[in-house]
Amino acid sequence: MSSDIDVPSGGVTQNGGARPADGPARTSDRGAATRGALLAAARDVFCESGFAQAAVTDIVAKAGASVGSLYHHFNGKADLYLTLFEDFQGRQQERTREAINAVREAGEKDPMRQFIAGAGAYLNGCLDERDVARLFISGDGPPGFDRVMRQRLNKWARRNAALFHTADGGVDEALVTVLTGAMAGAVSEISLLDDEDAARRLADKIMAIVGTIRNPGTEQR
Repeated sequence: MSSDIDVPSGGVTQNGGARPADGPARTSDRGAATRGALLAAARDVFCESGFAQAAVTDIVAKAGASVGSLYHHFNGKADLYLTLFEDFQGRQQERTREAINAVREAGEKDPMRQFIAGAGAYLNGCLDERDVARLFISGDGPPGFDRVMRQRLNKWARRNAALFHTADGGVDEALVTVLTGAMAGAVSEISLLDDEDAARRLADKIMAIVGTIRNPGTEQR
């Protein structure tokens, strides 16, 4: 749930012509840089202190910005947190998409194997960005964030369902529920482990077990 505040994009005039190099385009560039600095600072402060204990003054100080600039780009501390979450989920979705497309292009047609490729990429993303993955799974978020997490999980479940169609054209809801629940638990466990090597070993073991789950829709009899 990214910020709904419009940030001037700049770059062209209303008639399509380029703006002067020292005009609004440069101002827009500065605005984008400030916004990026605020998000980077918020990520560091949230990961170090948690959402509840993080102070807006600490974020703007780390970003080298002002409180006014923060509220120009975001609605507040919660909006920063939610924007970071959506940015992370966007990267995770891209990792998953690339992994599934790669195995499809290699000739893999089994939906379960495609799912395992995508789910493995998702877990690897949590391991590569353990600081933010842990932040979002810790339970220390703005009011209502648990609802946002449930909505994201449901959205992921619907996306998974596209891989698992039954012979009559329906969706294998039971299989989708089992796999989604397993992966939700996996994300939580590996994100909260302090030992990165142990987290990676656990992720590998989880994916090996998930790979043994029977897929009634494609299993040869």
